[in-house]
Amino acid sequence: MEPEITEIATRGATVLAGLMVTSAWERVKPRVAAMFGRRAESVSEELDETQAELIATPEDGREVAAQSAQGEWEPKLRRLLANDRTMVAELQAILDEFAPDRPDRAPGTVHNEISGNAKIHGKVVQAHTINSLNL
Repeated sequence: MEPEITEIATRGATVLAGLMVTSAWERVKPRVAAMFGRRAESVSEELDETQAELIATPEDGREVAAQSAQGEWEPKLRRLLANDRTMVAELQAILDEFAPDRPDRAPGTVHNEISGNAKIHGKVVQAHTINSLNL
């Protein structure tokens, strides 16, 4: 198997699992299912099952459930991409649109850097609003 296919399938499965618990999922799911061609309807049902399992998982077990979902979808995506090279570009387009950040940063993580001689007195409050259109 080519490393490019393995890498994008792994990244795709990771991003899909993360998107399943967001408002963007209803826009992503039909596109992912359509990638599977004639099997789109059954794949859509499988995606619904995976999403339902993730949502039903208590917050403290969500990471394990997400890893399970990734493990389920990575080989499916890998086989699809290996059998139909045009789907590599389609999956990449989905990833670019819905997970444009660096792949080594999971959705929901925060990275802050402070340099220089910053001195802070009092309380610091950091707030961030997620724009659902830019997930």
